Amino acid sequence: MRYYSTNKKSECVSLRDAVVNGLAEDRGLYMPERINKLPEEFIKDLDKMSFQEISYEVAKAFFGDDVETDALKKIVYDTLSFDCPVKNICNKIWTLELFHGPTLAFKDIGARFMARLLEYFIRQESQQIVNVLVATSGDTGSAVANGFLGVDGIHVYVLYPKGKVSKIQESQFTTLGNNITAIEIDGVFDDCQNLVKNAFMDKELNNSMKLTSANSINVARFLPQAFYYFNAYARMKANGLTDNLVVCVPSGNFGNITAGLFAKEMGLPICRFIAANNANDIFFNYLKTGVYEPKPSIQTIANAMDVGNPSNFARIYDLYEGSHERIASMISGATYTDEEISNAVKQCYNENGYILDPHGACGYQALKDLLNTNETGIFCETAHPAKFKDTIEKIIGTEIKIPQRLADFMKGKKQTVNMSNDFNRFKTFLLEQQ
Repeated sequence: MRYYSTNKKSECVSLRDAVVNGLAEDRGLYMPERINKLPEEFIKDLDKMSFQEISYEVAKAFFGDDVETDALKKIVYDTLSFDCPVKNICNKIWTLELFHGPTLAFKDIGARFMARLLEYFIRQESQQIVNVLVATSGDTGSAVANGFLGVDGIHVYVLYPKGKVSKIQESQFTTLGNNITAIEIDGVFDDCQNLVKNAFMDKELNNSMKLTSANSINVARFLPQAFYYFNAYARMKANGLTDNLVVCVPSGNFGNITAGLFAKEMGLPICRFIAANNANDIFFNYLKTGVYEPKPSIQTIANAMDVGNPSNFARIYDLYEGSHERIASMISGATYTDEEISNAVKQCYNENGYILDPHGACGYQALKDLLNTNETGIFCETAHPAKFKDTIEKIIGTEIKIPQRLADFMKGKKQTVNMSNDFNRFKTFLLEQQ
């Protein structure tokens, strides 16, 4: 499989180069040259297969031409050492729980898969140290840091906005040490993301060190997220609930919903998607107007979605050949204030006894607002509510027990590098690490 840039001004590359480089030379995002359709028989028999079995078949459609069969199977099975179950919340609203991995967030799947795939390529070629740069507004940093922790030949730099991630989230990537360096940036998430993108475009940096990204701009991060959409469909099929199935995705950088759109293009019979946003309503406004206008991000209680210029919009735009009509026919939008998110958390807990995290609350509320009577809806619950303990406890008035995995992170000592959002300072720091 070859991969082309969404900007279409650089040459197509191999999977290995797309993963290792992260971003194309023309600053575009890599896209596979084709999306392989899965056999109808496979879709028909999904409910008879395990999560790992399903994911391996999906992985072969993406990566089977470029990774040895046994190695790919091991990567998939090692990645998915936990389940992503569906649960009924009320009536025709279900949730896909994506927080059962090591860092209790959906990004564990993409991060773990990418770490193993990158290690596979490094071992094949015995190349120089690969430096992974990742910007995070919350869960990406912890998922990537833990996914790559201790992996030979890889050093990870996690950039995060000072004071704008929860203490629990912060503890998951600032206490690890080893091959993980946490950099606390004086700014917002978009500043962190811009530093990463500018690093890829700097010739001196790239001549001095091998750089790649583990954000959802990397194909090895976002494509594996298609796995759990197939699994969700399989579990709903077992319940006889796949007619007019709608999937609602809390959306920040839009890698998660893009993976769902790829799953649909591969033949997964999802009726339509809903992108649920917080106050960062750039995509919501695009759906209404056809005009895409990035703007500075706004801090909210659903902090992992605080993105003012979603990178993966470029992939959605490319996938549907720039057609606003096609995009708007496939994806509906919703946007919620902090007050509305809080009300959704409180209402769901009081009426259903289910505790949402702030991001999942956006998805839950969007289904309540936008689901048609003949449809069944699944929303992604993207993180464990304990990761937002203080916020959620204030809303529901009940203590949330912290899972042992999170408690262990919080016992560690914070190790960070404090830095302004000036690129030259960041560049100098990276060069000094060589």
